[in-house]
Amino acid sequence: MAHPKKTADIKPRSSEEPLSRKTSRAVKNLGLIFLGSLVFAVGLQGLVIPHGFLSGGVVGVALIVQYLMPVLTMGPVYFVLNLPLLLLGWFTVSRRFMVYSIAGMALFSLACTLVQLPPFDIQDPILATLLAGVICGAGSGLILRSLGSAGGLDILAVYLNRRFGLRLGTVFFGANALVLIAGAYLYDLEKALYSIIFVYTSGAVLDAVLAGFNRRKLVYVISDRSQEIADRIMKRVNRGVTLLQGRGAFSGRDKEVILTITTMTELPQLKELIFAIDPGAFVVVNDTLEVLGNRHGRLKVY
Repeated sequence: MAHPKKTADIKPRSSEEPLSRKTSRAVKNLGLIFLGSLVFAVGLQGLVIPHGFLSGGVVGVALIVQYLMPVLTMGPVYFVLNLPLLLLGWFTVSRRFMVYSIAGMALFSLACTLVQLPPFDIQDPILATLLAGVICGAGSGLILRSLGSAGGLDILAVYLNRRFGLRLGTVFFGANALVLIAGAYLYDLEKALYSIIFVYTSGAVLDAVLAGFNRRKLVYVISDRSQEIADRIMKRVNRGVTLLQGRGAFSGRDKEVILTITTMTELPQLKELIFAIDPGAFVVVNDTLEVLGNRHGRLKVY
């Protein structure tokens, strides 16, 4: 993309990262994992378990075991069920991710032990599933904003995201559906049906936490005054612009198509600027799930 500002010469960075920066990053990632685990545990202890709802993934399997055999608590069962996934992640994702994930499992178990609160005073099961989905989805999203996870389907989801580009929330929803079907057969059909709302809500909130902070608007502009509009966008809105080559199917004339990325707050100013220059411009505004590169965000490598 063209950009109005001149870029200074960039000196090559040393491959060795300072120890202080590594320590700061580790503290930040562990802090995100623990905070997310606390938030998830609040939803689990305050809403999911008191209402007898099912969760998805490894947590869901552990809950089914606890409901059917109360003598087996969720913590040890959750740890044992995670062992095969830990092996998968250790050999296919990255050692750094797995070290954080092992620490995340310990922090998640600690959070579930520390958080002992009375059930939320919500009688309506639908409202309870919605709130539980928001809380637990936000907790999962905070955990996955780190460079690790708390075990469970997080490891499988990151593996499939890295290998096949599948969105994390989609992976969770698909895998969780299998757990809910098993829960409906082995435990309680009505609870499993309510839990579908919980799983769907938590998956949507998870995606919102992960990608919502980096959502932008993709704008296409077709105009006979494309260069003038592009120059004004770069100078006034301070956004990069790419000029694409296009051709009108009816007229057969070549035209330059402006492509730019902007935020919701800048969008009204951008549209006003475009139509002030060319009232007959054709503008298309698209939502984006995520934008990476330049000033918009960096790819997170697990």
